[in-house]
Amino acid sequence: MSAVAEVMPTVALRRDPRCSELPTCPVCADSMVAAEASAYISDHVISYLWTCDNCGYGFVTKHAVKQRIVCN
Repeated sequence: MSAVAEVMPTVALRRDPRCSELPTCPVCADSMVAAEASAYISDHVISYLWTCDNCGYGFVTKHAVKQRIVCN
């Protein structure tokens, strides 16, 4: 069974990553709570697979993670 997924970029509206906006389904506008899967694309990019529980539409988002510098 083949699947097609749209890749959508994520944009955090707030600086705190725990307060970022969760996506809504672009087809039925249902709220998404948790990604179905995630994968590291590179050192600073994470890809998330989302599937709508309401209509079954699937899409992928990519999130760039900023590297934190720790000073001792």
